[in-house]
Amino acid sequence: MTSPTQSWKTPATALDLPLHIPPMPHTVDTATEWLEADGLGGFSSGTTSGILTRRYHALLLTATTPPTGRMVLVNGMDVWVETPAGRFALSSQEYAPGVVHPDGAQRIQRFEADPWPRWFYRLEDGTTLECELFVPHGMPAVVLRWRLTSRHPDVMLSVRPFLSGRDYHSLHHENSAFRFDPEEQAGWLVWRPYPGAPAISVLSNGTYRHEPDWFRQFLYREEMARGLDGTEDLASPGFFQWPLSEREAVWIARAESATDPSRFTAATPETTYAELREREVTRRNCFPSRLHRAADAYLVRRQQGMTILAGYPWFTDWGRDTFIALRGLCLATGLLEDARAILLGWADAVSEGMLPNRFPDGGESPEYNSVDASLWYIVAVYEFLREANRKAGWLPERDHRRLESAAQAILAGYAEGTRYGIRLDSDGLLSAGEPGVQLTWMDAKVGDWVVTPRIGKPVEIQALWLNALWIASGFAEGAERWKRLFVKGRDAFLPRFWDEERGSLCDVADPDHRPGEADWQFRPNQIFAVGGLPVPLLQGERARRLVEAVESKLWTPLGLRSLAPGEPGYVTRYEGGVWERDGAYHQGTVWPWLAGPFVEAWVRVRGGTKAAKEEARARFVAPLLAHLDAAGLGHMSEIADAVAPHIPRGCPFQAWSVGELLRLCLVVLSDDDSSSL
Repeated sequence: MTSPTQSWKTPATALDLPLHIPPMPHTVDTATEWLEADGLGGFSSGTTSGILTRRYHALLLTATTPPTGRMVLVNGMDVWVETPAGRFALSSQEYAPGVVHPDGAQRIQRFEADPWPRWFYRLEDGTTLECELFVPHGMPAVVLRWRLTSRHPDVMLSVRPFLSGRDYHSLHHENSAFRFDPEEQAGWLVWRPYPGAPAISVLSNGTYRHEPDWFRQFLYREEMARGLDGTEDLASPGFFQWPLSEREAVWIARAESATDPSRFTAATPETTYAELREREVTRRNCFPSRLHRAADAYLVRRQQGMTILAGYPWFTDWGRDTFIALRGLCLATGLLEDARAILLGWADAVSEGMLPNRFPDGGESPEYNSVDASLWYIVAVYEFLREANRKAGWLPERDHRRLESAAQAILAGYAEGTRYGIRLDSDGLLSAGEPGVQLTWMDAKVGDWVVTPRIGKPVEIQALWLNALWIASGFAEGAERWKRLFVKGRDAFLPRFWDEERGSLCDVADPDHRPGEADWQFRPNQIFAVGGLPVPLLQGERARRLVEAVESKLWTPLGLRSLAPGEPGYVTRYEGGVWERDGAYHQGTVWPWLAGPFVEAWVRVRGGTKAAKEEARARFVAPLLAHLDAAGLGHMSEIADAVAPHIPRGCPFQAWSVGELLRLCLVVLSDDDSSSL
């Protein structure tokens, strides 16, 4: 969570990297989404057309127990202007069974996402105006301003907000319990929609007219496409009006129960807006690139510490995602203080050698259902300590000991055996899994159906295990034990996984704990034996053959497919209901985060030369950077279809996708001598 004085790590060659391309013109449609995050787990999001397509789209969505307990407070608004020529809508909604009303979206001339969302309108009578929206960092609030960009007399602006006060996964429906009447508190209008829900406070320089009503059957097209309920009713207590020819319109909404009132110190709506805007302009101008600014959205507070949100709009913080994303979001960018806070925050959560993979919403017990999250933690700790050691005396010795102690506890727990059959086998490799449990990153499960169970010895788990042992062989304690295990496991790896005729590695050795057998489905997990981790397990010609095979069968402009075309169960598109989508999640669907280990492997087998890096930037990174202007503006999507045109799917704002792209640009493909391949 950066401050205006944050020092970002930017290699001397950064200007040679394709990080600084300006944003492309944005299409005004319902497929392109924008995001404003508050650094607390809350956010504001929507589409460039202004039409809400998800239950998660909202002007004000707050985290009541940061970063979880998210609630939607202000869903959206209808906006219109009146001029001597008539009344003109500036907004559009979609209502069941598919009616778009009013027609405001057609008056949007263009949309800009930098430095925050801005819509530019042109009316039929020639009137032009602009609306801007931003979320102040560290505050559960949203700020909107409308202003004329051409001189026209007698222009009146009206804004009717839609409120709910619901859990962000739920939908809202008309009921008699909603409280429409506001209170007045020091110039703010305060709505308390339901007992237990945060209050909604609004400050404006307009005139409020109380006119309560229900607006029914909003239709969310993306929810319907996902096989979910997609209609809801929203409450509107009244509307605000401004004589726009006389002054700019300011409208600020905040979640009162979670807001520090001292942060809003200005005396008037105009000065409050000016102070918040100036603060945000200063903060955002500090980011070296659009990707750096995107990274900042995922770094959020958790109690007294820090964490990483896996993605917007529906993910919270997950262990696996956190430790993978941290390498790019924090370490590649030089945010060592944030990395330190995150890693120390997880250090005390080790249980029976495992870190939880998820802290659920609602305060439920952490979920210890991942074999790889704990191993990724050790990799992240190693890379953090490597960076910290370059700043002599910066990291307190007690913190160093806590991090090494957590890594030791993980390795000891795995070596002795822990939950779900995770245990060190006699060959020095790691065995894991039992029926009905999804333990690897390929973790889709619907009901009792585990789509890709991968019980046995998954290939990337061995790469992570052996890297963790190699890392621990450099610790002050237990080094010899871990070194012996590393050598033993390394020597067993190739005979168990490599097939000379295929020129690739099996995906799972000893599947379902059947010794000597192998699952030869061609998946991307084998790339971690060459790239993505500190120590490659394959060298020379074998490594090059594997990388070439992965490129040939799995590479797309948005990353690697999760299963090769032609394999049993291969699915071309991620669409349909829950069963169809989760059944396709790791059965061909493209994952942008896998571009990180793939490109690193591709460069490694070419000796890490300057020419190889330049070619990799052009062939692999440029298409990924172009995606910043596609689905989630300025960010990378979670997944995409396996076949052209590789439509982005899933979360449009995904932490490890952004993190791995940053790691590629600032570490893997950097010519800075301090980077490591």
